[in-house]
This record gives sequence, structure tokens and C-alpha cells, in this order.
Amino acid sequence: MNVLQFPILSLIAYLPLLGAFLILGLPKESKGGIRWAALAFTLASFAASLWLPARFDAATPEMQFVERLSWIPTIGVTYHFGLDGISLWLVMLTTFLSVIGVICSWESITMRLKEYYIFLLLLETGMLGVFFALDFFLFYIFWEVMLVPMYFLIGVWGSDRRLYSAIKFFLYTLFGSVIMLLGILAVYFYHGAQTGTYTFDVLRLMTVSYPSTPLFTLLGVPFSFQDLVWLSFFMSFAIKVPMFPFHTWLPDAHTDAPTAGSVILAGVLLKMGTYGFVRFNLPMFPEATKHFVPMIMILSIIAIIYGAMVCMVQPDMKRLIAYSSVSHMGFVTLGMFALNAQGVQGSIIQMVNHGLSTGALFLIVGLIYDRRHTRLISELGGLSKQMPVYATLFAIIMLSSMGLPGLNGFIGEFLILVGAFRVNYVWAAFAVTGIVLGAAYMLWLYQRTMFGALENPKNAALQDLGPREMTTLVPIVIMCFWIGLYPSPFLKRMEASVNSILTRIHQGQAVRPVEAPATSTGSGRSLSAVEGPALSPVEGLRAQPEPSPRACAEPCRSRPAPVVWRQPLAALGGEPSR
Repeated sequence: MNVLQFPILSLIAYLPLLGAFLILGLPKESKGGIRWAALAFTLASFAASLWLPARFDAATPEMQFVERLSWIPTIGVTYHFGLDGISLWLVMLTTFLSVIGVICSWESITMRLKEYYIFLLLLETGMLGVFFALDFFLFYIFWEVMLVPMYFLIGVWGSDRRLYSAIKFFLYTLFGSVIMLLGILAVYFYHGAQTGTYTFDVLRLMTVSYPSTPLFTLLGVPFSFQDLVWLSFFMSFAIKVPMFPFHTWLPDAHTDAPTAGSVILAGVLLKMGTYGFVRFNLPMFPEATKHFVPMIMILSIIAIIYGAMVCMVQPDMKRLIAYSSVSHMGFVTLGMFALNAQGVQGSIIQMVNHGLSTGALFLIVGLIYDRRHTRLISELGGLSKQMPVYATLFAIIMLSSMGLPGLNGFIGEFLILVGAFRVNYVWAAFAVTGIVLGAAYMLWLYQRTMFGALENPKNAALQDLGPREMTTLVPIVIMCFWIGLYPSPFLKRMEASVNSILTRIHQGQAVRPVEAPATSTGSGRSLSAVEGPALSPVEGLRAQPEPSPRACAEPCRSRPAPVVWRQPLAALGGEPSR
């Protein structure tokens, strides 16, 4: 059924679950055994995931490493796992940061150690299941299961207002999930009525064109069936991102979560919202996507500027970094809904970049909190004299978050701005102000904590980073330089999948599924996948019909068609192919 002839995706997803069951059987007094067991199983899952990019076929947009079994045939539920260029790097980010989360908790977590690592491993399984699932029933189970471990991680091992933050996180996300469930049922019953086959299989549900004819008008805005279902998915994913104005749960959850919880929350959980947009909203509801582009762009720009400005006045290091996530995720949604190759690829690579840089910033805060038991910027200062290694790694991560050329943040932001500029230069101009403000608050944070006189006597005896602590930061720093200096391997593997989604959006029609042979051809293609016309983004844009009035404002009809680059990487050097 796949090139490896082995259920590699299930192995990756359920190794942490197996580790949780093993730890459940260990005595709680065996703290060393619990820690090493958690590390062994997260490392095993990460090691198994290294097979994915190594054997991934970058030339096809089809799902790969597919696993498909009939599960509940009476209602059309299948156990369907698969992977493409959209989810590949998010899976790698999840397994990588899970290992970091275990290591950074080694000494900081001493209370209820057994339960802590069980929840951490369960959380990893839930996150991986969301990225692998190609059946809506299965996807929804993993989406909901993931909430429970994070709720307990914040509520039990968090800081002062942990119960308030945990309940707020859970209720916000649960509210969005219930609305998304209505959308899932809507497409399930519509597909069944049109084809006579009721199924939750995502690839099959994408073969139907959902009605875009207006059903009613509200405040002068027409809404179709496709618009309403799009909005039901949007509510769940926008809360998870979180987009403005659904962001208010994020600073509290980040501030009160333990260090590993903040790393995984920023690194992976927020990406589930943007992943949902690109996996479901864009390809399944192309007309509704174009309908709501102006709304998304406005909300994204507000998030970019508002999040950055709020960071400027934060007295707490962790809360400052939490609000920076609101700003950075605004860039991700801005590029994604530019609906061109540069914007979408930039948004996907920026999901990974944000997971690395912001996750590392939370590690930076956790390391100093373990020593000083405070996160207040006013309590610190002059730390570079006492902790030069810490200050050096902090500087690299800070510059990465700012988007300095040569580091990973620059690649994603540059592609996103190119994509936004191609659609509307005003949007890109507003977004650039977020980069300037981001540099201001990050430099302000670094200057006040690392430089100046060592005036507080409590900081005079601080120890620099030890080998275990450097193990959590150095791999992230290496990844930041790798993506910043040589992003081609990352962009190449997502290119075909991005092109396929853009073709669907700009043609505005469903495509038929093609069943692959039952045996592997050695190419890495899946058992079943959705196959569309082999068009590049350029050809797809040229072939598309005149955009509807809802999809484009009147002034943009009179502008000449922009030059489209076939390869986003051409923007980084050399002449673009036209």
C-alpha cells in the first residue's frame, strides 16, 4: 500500500501511546525509569519519522505512505492515514519538539512525574493523529483527544492562574470543535445525497463541488452552502491559530503552562489551525475561500500589528513571547490566503519556522525561570556577563524570530510578503510594519535582560547552561541556520502539493480520485489519492475563468496580470523563470 510496505505512520503515531502505557505500569518512585522511558519512546518516534522525508516522492501531490482499513462501514468510517507535502514537515516538527519537551522537563518537573509524562506522550499521539488522519471521523477524534492532555498539563503543572487558563483553553477550543462538527456532518450528508455513498473519507468528500449559489443575504453579503460550511471550519481553526479576535486564550495558556507545554503549544498546537485551513478550507471550498479572502487579510494584518504593539508593553518575558505568536501567526494566514505559490509555500515553511524559533524562546524563558523563579524583565539585566553561552544562543534565536537573513524566519516572511504583494501591495505594506515592530520588541527584550549593569544581586550567582540544557537549544539553532541558508529541501517537498491545491482553487471545481495499484511501484505513491490536471500554478492561473465579483474587488480587475514565478526559490537568487 506504500513504498515501505509497512504501516510507518501508525508506528510513528502510536509509539508515544505505547510509552504512556509502559510508564503507567512503572512505580511512581522510579523517577529515573519514567524519565528515560519517556525519552526513549519520543526518540523512537522521531527516529521512525526520519524515514518520511528520506523516502518521500516530491514529484507527486498524491498522498503517500497510505494506510487504509474499513473501520465502521455502516456509517462510512475508515481508518485512513496518509501524508503529503503539506503535512510532512509538521509531522517532523511534532516528533522533534516532543523530544525537546521531554528533555527540558528533566529537572524542572518533580511533582506527579508519572502522570506528567503520560500526558505528554498522549499529547504527542493526538497531534500526530491530526496530521495523519484522512478520515473526518478519525480526524475529529484526534482533534478532541489532544485537548485533554494539554488541559491537565496546564491545570496541574502550570503556574499561578493555571486553573483559569486551563479551563479557558479547553472551553474556547471545544466551542470551535463543536461548530466544526456541524460542518463535517454537512459535507457528509451532502456528499451522500449527491453520490449515494455516505463516507467520512476526506479525499472522496473533495470530489464533490459544493453549492456556491447564494442561499440568503445578511447585511448585504450573500451566503451559500459552501460559505456556511467554510465558516464552520473557520471558527474551529481560527480559534486554534489563534486569529484576532479569538486570541484571548493564548497569552493566559502560554503564561501559565509549564515550559514543555508552552513549547509544544506554540510549536505544534497553533499550527493545527493553519493546517486545517490549507488541508480543508482551501481545496474543499474554493469559491468560499475566494469570497472570504478580504476578511482573512484584514484580520491577519490586525493580528500582525496588534500583537506586535502589545508586546512592546509587556513586563513578563513569557507573556511577551505569547503575544508575539499572535503577530507571527498573522503572517502565516496572510500568506496562505494570498492564494499563490509564494504565499502558500511561505506560510507552510513559516509554520515550521515559528515552531522552532518561538519554541526555543519559551525554552529560553524556562531556563531562566528555573534559576530565578521570575519572568519579570525588570528583575533581570546584565545576564550576558554571568551566562555568556545562554546569551549567545538567546541572541541567535531572537534574530531568527526577527527574520534576519541567513536564519529561518527570513525565508518564510520573504515568501509571504512576495505572495501578498502580488495580490495587493497595500496588504504587504501594512504587514511590513509588523516586521519592524517585531525587531523593536525583540531587541528591547534582549537589551534589558542581557546587557547593562548586573544590578540585582540575585543574578550574580547564576550558572550558565549545562550539557543537558544545551541539548535542548543547540539542535533548534542548527535547524534555524539550515532552513535559513538552504531551504530548498523543505520547499521542494511541498511544492507539488501546493500546486495541486492552487489548481483546485483557481479552477473552482472538484477532481476525481484515482485508485492506485494494490501493490507498490516503488515510487512512494499511495493506494488512493486525488489526482487533478498536471498544471503549474502559472498555467492554472492562466486557465482560470474571470474571477467573480465576490472574489476580487473592482479595482483589481483593471490591473494587469502579475508576473508569476514558477519557483518560489527563484526569489532568493537568480533570474525567475517566467
